Amino acid sequence: MRRRVRRGGDEAEVDMTPMLDIVFIMLIFFIVTATFLSERGIDLTQPPPPPDNLPPSKSKPAISVYVDDRNQCSVDGRGTECDRVVLSVERILADKPGANIILKVSEAASHGNLVYLKDSFDARGLESKIEIIPAGV
Repeated sequence: MRRRVRRGGDEAEVDMTPMLDIVFIMLIFFIVTATFLSERGIDLTQPPPPPDNLPPSKSKPAISVYVDDRNQCSVDGRGTECDRVVLSVERILADKPGANIILKVSEAASHGNLVYLKDSFDARGLESKIEIIPAGV
């Protein structure tokens, strides 16, 4: 008589449940104890307006750059395209060397315009001449 060999019968199985428990506990431990890096960003909060009781200062002449609610730019009261502001300011600086640049941006204006203008002035080496103030001041 032939004996039949059973294949695929009762094989020993390894219970994976305890290992999965340990893996999840370790995962939770590392997530909780990980130090999260804070990413540097641009501080877009506008400074508070100066107090009214300050004495008038004898300051250098200033060039006023204004971005209104509709994201339209003007330099010293003359409307200009926002991508041509830096060229206009450089032309005025040729006539008024040492003048400061006052950048007034409306609260409702796009922050993209503020960042674009700030980066454009920084690229031209004018970052030390810029003063950003709220548009209502």
